[in-house]
Amino acid sequence: MSLDRELNKRSGSKCELCAATENLKVYQVLPTQKGGTDEAIMACDTCIDQIENAGHEDLNHWRCLNDSMWSEHVAVQVVAWRMLSRLRNNGWPQELLEQMYFDEDTLAWAQATGEGEDDENKIVHRDSNGVILEHGDSVVLIKDLKVKGSSMVAKQGTAVRNIRLDHENAEYIEGKVDGQQIVIITQYVKKI
Repeated sequence: MSLDRELNKRSGSKCELCAATENLKVYQVLPTQKGGTDEAIMACDTCIDQIENAGHEDLNHWRCLNDSMWSEHVAVQVVAWRMLSRLRNNGWPQELLEQMYFDEDTLAWAQATGEGEDDENKIVHRDSNGVILEHGDSVVLIKDLKVKGSSMVAKQGTAVRNIRLDHENAEYIEGKVDGQQIVIITQYVKKI
């Protein structure tokens, strides 16, 4: 059974965060280890857009977390924790956040994207022009880069799509160049 069908069945064809029934998609809860239903949720376009675009949240929309934070599925709990952490300065999200409890591994997963950290402690990835990079962005190389451990040279002007961020180092991103997954230093890329 496909991931989409499994999540649709699990969620009852509803967004696992706000219970919307339209414009549903599979949302991978990053960082993933094995993939599959344990690391994904069924979410609507509205929730996904607000999750991925910090600063554009509709506070009243997220009152749905009062219910979804108690989901039996850990991936849903993790996303609820991240959104409550992001919105915690608005009063009621902090109260809900204080009611949540995670074991060490789940808390580490929830904190892996930097939600819940003070802004000065948060790891922010920036390209050569200082533009903030997000998971899934596309970048272009601004100089030829030799790839360590191989004879490959990633050429200037090469587009790298669907990048992944290193959640421990703000200077590193990952992406595929010529079919090979490589680590790239952010000072050598420009967001497209």
